[in-house]
Amino acid sequence: MKLIIAMIQPHKLPDVKKALFEADVHKMTVTNVLGCGQQKGFTETYRGVIHEVNLLKKLKLEIAVNEQYVKTTVDAIIKGARIGKIGDGKIFVLDMPECIRIRTGETGSKAIG
Repeated sequence: MKLIIAMIQPHKLPDVKKALFEADVHKMTVTNVLGCGQQKGFTETYRGVIHEVNLLKKLKLEIAVNEQYVKTTVDAIIKGARIGKIGDGKIFVLDMPECIRIRTGETGSKAIG
């Protein structure tokens, strides 16, 4: 079992969801987050005062999958999120030692579905 965490641009969510659904991956958690990487933010002027914006809006996707879906899921995220410029995002694949479905008490790969 793996936990896939992806940081993507907010406007790419519909494309990523479409690619995931086409890959038969329907379960995910999406969270609004702030962060910065190579983009390093930007400056903007508001009423004559310069503001430096270091943390940019991103979306964090968390998807728990069984081993056989890891490559499919990662490829779908890349397909939907890639623009080809700095700021496209990152994908992290982590080992997940346990998963428990609260409703039924199922554990392991059965709980992921």
